[in-house]
Amino acid sequence: MSELTRGQIRDLMGEVMKAQGKVLPADDAADLREIGFRSLDFSELALRVEDEIGDELNFDAPGLRQIAKVGDVLDFIEQLQSA
Repeated sequence: MSELTRGQIRDLMGEVMKAQGKVLPADDAADLREIGFRSLDFSELALRVEDEIGDELNFDAPGLRQIAKVGDVLDFIEQLQSA
């Protein structure tokens, strides 16, 4: 399994948002609700990451509830890859 860098994950997150006419802010502290990044967007991002790494990411709902900021998404995906 190959792992994506934080920058590559951020690029994929930006692509997910761009497909909906939104822009991913440069600030990792940006609030996901304020920028319109929803749970379905997270699912889309996870699928794109899985396609890139050629492996399935395993995560549960309680872990997702802790995510509030852009940086939280990037941290979460990074941790899933190394789990």
